Amino acid sequence: MPRRRRHSAGPYGGGLRAGQALLVGLLRERREPLVHVLGWSVAEGIPALLSGALLAAALDRGFLAGRLGVGFVLLGVLALAMLIRAAATYAMFPHLAAVVEPIRDTLVRRVVSEAVLDATSGRPDAGRHAEAAVARLTEQVESCRNLTASLLRTLRQLGVTIVAALLGLAVLAPLLLPLVLIPLGLAAWLFVRLLPPLARRRRALVLADEEIAARTGRTVAGLRDVVACGAQDRVVAELGTAVDAQARAAKLLARASSVRLLVVALGGQLPLLAVLITAPWLVRRGTLSTGEVAGAALYLAQHLEPAVRAATATVGGWFLELLVVAGRLARTGTADPAPVPAARTASDALDPLDACDPDVYSSTKDTPNPPNTSGAPPCLVLDRVTFGYGPFAEPVVRDLSMTIASGSHLAVVGPSGIGKSTLAALLAGLLPPDQGTVSLTGIPFADTALTGRLGTAPPRGTVAVVPQEAYVFAGSVHENLGYLDPDVTRAALDRAVRLVGAAELVARLGGYDAHIADPGALSAGERQLIALARTYLSPARFVVLDEATCHLDPPTEALAEAAFATRGGALVVIAHRIDSARRADRILLMDGNRPILGTHLELLAESPLYRDLVGAWEHRPSDPVGWFERKPARADADTQDLV
Repeated sequence: MPRRRRHSAGPYGGGLRAGQALLVGLLRERREPLVHVLGWSVAEGIPALLSGALLAAALDRGFLAGRLGVGFVLLGVLALAMLIRAAATYAMFPHLAAVVEPIRDTLVRRVVSEAVLDATSGRPDAGRHAEAAVARLTEQVESCRNLTASLLRTLRQLGVTIVAALLGLAVLAPLLLPLVLIPLGLAAWLFVRLLPPLARRRRALVLADEEIAARTGRTVAGLRDVVACGAQDRVVAELGTAVDAQARAAKLLARASSVRLLVVALGGQLPLLAVLITAPWLVRRGTLSTGEVAGAALYLAQHLEPAVRAATATVGGWFLELLVVAGRLARTGTADPAPVPAARTASDALDPLDACDPDVYSSTKDTPNPPNTSGAPPCLVLDRVTFGYGPFAEPVVRDLSMTIASGSHLAVVGPSGIGKSTLAALLAGLLPPDQGTVSLTGIPFADTALTGRLGTAPPRGTVAVVPQEAYVFAGSVHENLGYLDPDVTRAALDRAVRLVGAAELVARLGGYDAHIADPGALSAGERQLIALARTYLSPARFVVLDEATCHLDPPTEALAEAAFATRGGALVVIAHRIDSARRADRILLMDGNRPILGTHLELLAESPLYRDLVGAWEHRPSDPVGWFERKPARADADTQDLV
């Protein structure tokens, strides 16, 4: 009978052994800084090694012998050892960074290389999930980096502490050593036996989470077909099955983790209890002194028991999680990335002249957007819209008709000055058209540019525009993020900043309660991240990003656009990079008096201007602002408006 592989790779990525092999290989490349980390760790263990012996000497030779000065001097030596430990910890951290940061860089290169190779492989489905794969795996890279740093920082200290405490006890009171080593050895054996089921159950939980994400992604992407076929109940049942499986996996992991309490009791608390029970008898026989008993108790209570408790929690939690994450990263090139909720594909996008068909209305249940209660699916309709900046000026937009339905993702491209930002203002109702109408679910916009309100149109908060120059005001981070939704919950805040890529920025600023005294001290990209998270939390069903990511690097831009594309409602992106256009369902090319709507491939075949734009995008030098479409800052674009 063949032996069962416990940690083989499942349908969603690498197993634990693959993760272990990847981590060992990465750490082997950082051997020199690892040696320095170990050396300073030994210096950190000096207080644990000397504490019990110095306490015993201070009691027996100092305080109990009536020599207070000797006792205080010995305790002073222990305080000096603590200072040495602090200095060693300070000196160790640069070497720890030299281990961890190159690991992250290596993993990022690996993930991006695999995604690029997949996108250029020539297969029919090549690059289909490239953006989602990069966004998902990049988050796992950061998790791998943080977990590796935490484990190296924690486990090395715990290991040195346990070894130092046992060595100190062996020197101070060797008779007590069997009372400690026997239960500690049994606890170690039990914990090693516990690790495989813990690993399997933790990995089962990860795969259950992935299954929920995969089924949800397929459901959202095919929502039109689900509704058309009347399969809502079936889809709900399938999603419910996945959720129930995830709940069972979480319960099984919790039960297995509870056994760690027995390991702590056996390896950390039982030795201390055994020493305390035998100590009076040993003291009466003269085998041990009072100071030696106190020193042994200090070794066990102050060092061994806390170290055993922390080590079981760390290895049973962080370490197994690291192996799971590293296992998935180890096999990025051998398994297709799990689908994530995404915008409609080009084949599902609405034709620009279609009406708002209820069968294609899409929404996301857990988004911050309020449900549509009007009875009709929300959509923005431009009907023969013409606009110019003066009665005798050449129109910037001429006779433009199109429909933007909820669930769609539109990119607007064109040369600089062609009218892309003007179109964004028309979509938001910030500018009234000279001819034609802009309507929301059949209700025309009023003259919002003059009145600041929507007359008979739906309430404000339906359309959000994020301009290139993002607005951040003096106040707390929470006030800036929750400005458009004052009742936002902490969970919604956490979700928004994570999805748009602003979590690291919020942490660096000091959390949600941190005060931003001078918004000008933030970089343009940081202000854009705050504005993006603020808009994600808004109740707006239609979001227009008017070069709102131009100061972000391409991976962060892809992450932010993916967040809005899967948020529910519709997304319109004024694109300044070719990748933004490729991510959209449809692309509107503004070519003077001939606006053209189509997919990336359709426009490449039909429009010489689009081919020229793509060529300029693909061959221009690296420039986070985008020199090809850079435009002068406009005073009326410095604020973010909701309509």
